[in-house]
Amino acid sequence: MTWSIVVHDPATNAFAVAVATKAFAVGASCPFVRSGVGAVSTQSMTNRYLGPAVLDGMARGLDPASAIQGALAGDGGAGLRQVHAVDRHGRTAAWTGRNCVEWCGNVAANGISVAGNMLAGQATIDETLAAWEANDHVSLTERLMLAMEAGEAAGGDRRGGGRGQSVVQAVDLDRHRMQLVHRLLTRCLFRGDLQLRERELHFQRRDTPPQR
Repeated sequence: MTWSIVVHDPATNAFAVAVATKAFAVGASCPFVRSGVGAVSTQSMTNRYLGPAVLDGMARGLDPASAIQGALAGDGGAGLRQVHAVDRHGRTAAWTGRNCVEWCGNVAANGISVAGNMLAGQATIDETLAAWEANDHVSLTERLMLAMEAGEAAGGDRRGGGRGQSVVQAVDLDRHRMQLVHRLLTRCLFRGDLQLRERELHFQRRDTPPQR
């Protein structure tokens, strides 16, 4: 039903998440980014409280694997969850519960993790990662979209593409370049037509001190 990228870009000190799914309002439940800390996506039968909990753990100095395990410790539905994360050191970790819908799993490289569930097969995440690695000459947001488009072309959601599938990007750029402003880019994704709708919203982090 969902696959996603969590990434740290050392060139810009940016964290980003890109998510593709057939579920509505995915941007409110899956992607979480925190400047200087990391990026998380929580999916499958989503527990949206896991994202902030994982970020809190990494902010305390835990590596992503330990932060994920700590967040899941009190979750009775851990077998239904899929969570993955990247930290400011480029370390990644992923959890895929044993009750997630097949095909499900993850792949990773330095600074990036790709994970998904209810997919056509492993090729979805393999091609997503391959496209990310092949397109380091474009902007971060465009690189994310190219990677997600490659995953869709490789099979994507096992129920097929078609109407109703969306891609959400949440990007937190370096504070010196963007003053802790997030960029949220949303596109409707239709097989064969990826330019139907695009909008950008800019908002300041709620935990950012007011500018003086």
